[in-house]
Amino acid sequence: MSRSEPKREASFERSPLGRGDLAASLLYIFPLFLFYQVGVTFTSTVNGADFVTRAVYSLAAGDRETYLAIHLAIAVCFLGLVLFLRHRRGLKLGDALPMLLESAIYALTLGSLIIVIMDKALGLSLWTEDLAIGAKMEPFVASMGAGVYEELVFRLGLFAGLAMVVRALGVRMVLALLFAAIVSSAMFSYAHHIGPMGEPFATRVFVYRALAGLAFTAIFYFRLLAHAVYAHFLYDVYVLVIYP
Repeated sequence: MSRSEPKREASFERSPLGRGDLAASLLYIFPLFLFYQVGVTFTSTVNGADFVTRAVYSLAAGDRETYLAIHLAIAVCFLGLVLFLRHRRGLKLGDALPMLLESAIYALTLGSLIIVIMDKALGLSLWTEDLAIGAKMEPFVASMGAGVYEELVFRLGLFAGLAMVVRALGVRMVLALLFAAIVSSAMFSYAHHIGPMGEPFATRVFVYRALAGLAFTAIFYFRLLAHAVYAHFLYDVYVLVIYP
């Protein structure tokens, strides 16, 4: 027993970026990012956490053809990078399939697990209409943006960044991770209720999304950023299909 405890402690002393390969994750999520960046030009809104589209549109002087041409050039560069890594670094594209399958499992079980926790442990019943409202506000293209940008902002940026800052202040890593997870998940949930497109605030909905944020944080930390991104995206799509 005494031999296993130091190992358990040491597992939390790694970087808040988790155990995964961040470069590989960014490579895996790039296609989803690209599909969203192109698809959003044919929709009326962008994801609230989207910090790229408006900047690129400004660079393109608001011209859609120029905007699409920029992303075509980015896509060609990405394809060249994949080919380079495949031949020079032994990149295995087949590694993405297990990641997608695992993410799909998370997406299909996440909502039911959170509802059980809310009902049995917290005494908060989530109404069907609550999920239906969220689904109507998350069309397919927006679900891509939610998966990519919200995970980049709230998990990679806010959770990991905040944990690093708190750890630098001398706080034990496990406490820094816990603090950062709670704060980033609460802010992730609250962000859905602010701004012109925000939903009316409801405690049960806020708690539901905060718990979802904690789940995505755990996936990000213990697996890969890519797992969190695709689990988020696939979950939103799942809700969209169930509550059209």
